[in-house]
Amino acid sequence: MAMNDSMADLDGRGASAALFHALAEPTRLSLLDHLSSGEHRVRDLVDHMHLAQSTVSKHLACLRDCGLVTVRLEGRASWFSLADPERLAGLLERADELLTASGAVLSLREHEERDRLAAGES
Repeated sequence: MAMNDSMADLDGRGASAALFHALAEPTRLSLLDHLSSGEHRVRDLVDHMHLAQSTVSKHLACLRDCGLVTVRLEGRASWFSLADPERLAGLLERADELLTASGAVLSLREHEERDRLAAGES
């Protein structure tokens, strides 16, 4: 499923706003970054993020609603993966380029790392 398929019912600006809303949260960026290494169960993501299962599920629902991640059910487990890894990587690279060109101090990746360190993660 491509990023745009699940947002087909939104107008262009509404879809863009929903996408940027999903990308505006450091926890969701961390989830996307972790999912870039492959498919993961919710339990794995909870353990990796050191967050409550309900919090991780809420963020995954937002990412799924925007079409950024897909879910595959296997028994009682839900496996999440990136819907379109290449396009997402390209989008995040362009965002970093825009931030750099605008004189922003931190790139998206650096911002995510700073937040992770502030939260006491390694």
